[in-house]
Amino acid sequence: MKLHFLGTTGYHPNETRQTSCLMLPELGLVFDAGTGLFRARDLLVTTTLDIFLTHAHLDHTIGLTYLFDVLHRRSVQQVVVHADSEKLRAIEQHLFSPLLFPIKPPCDFRPLVGRSRETKSGATVRWFPLDHPGGSLGYRIEHQGRSLAYVTDTTASPGADYLDAIRDVDVLVHECYFPDGYEDRAALTGHSCATPVAEVAKLANAKRLYLVHLDPLEEETRRIDLDAMRLIFPETHLATDSMAIDI
Repeated sequence: MKLHFLGTTGYHPNETRQTSCLMLPELGLVFDAGTGLFRARDLLVTTTLDIFLTHAHLDHTIGLTYLFDVLHRRSVQQVVVHADSEKLRAIEQHLFSPLLFPIKPPCDFRPLVGRSRETKSGATVRWFPLDHPGGSLGYRIEHQGRSLAYVTDTTASPGADYLDAIRDVDVLVHECYFPDGYEDRAALTGHSCATPVAEVAKLANAKRLYLVHLDPLEEETRRIDLDAMRLIFPETHLATDSMAIDI
């Protein structure tokens, strides 16, 4: 299974990064629908598409308004958007208010029920709560003995409640909005600094760590110290837009 990073920044796009979006094309799975979702068009290979949202903030959902172009002249027969029921209601009422976007895209909204779902591609998707203003979800995906966890919009710490949910994953994709030194800002906004993210990956016994949801200004003013993170967790990598990796 191959993971494509379609968007790796948070809040707003910059010259090199779009906002949050991950895709597993052969499984027909997308996680978050930020501005990077437009890139999914060239990767569609299944007749169904399941989009799992972590939460409803605009940098994770605005791409839903791009679905008309993403699906244009493609053979996708069904698109289902999965999220917490409260978040789906907010998206339907506000993002797709006729005053903002006059026609709802060709997709169904399906609230998440329970703790896991089997997809048509045979993958198991599990979700777990994250601490973030307004609430967020993390995801763990398992397919044919391989595993991936996606954790964004939360404040990493060695005592994080989600550690057990991501334990022993082959690939951990984790947000890292701030470098070290911005701990107060991270706690206030529900985001993560670098060292705690590396500590989480180590404690969870992940095989590899990829950093996403980076500060869109970080190339200019706030650089993540990868060398310092690798002293804690050697297999730490900075994800970039359009990167593709094997899980």
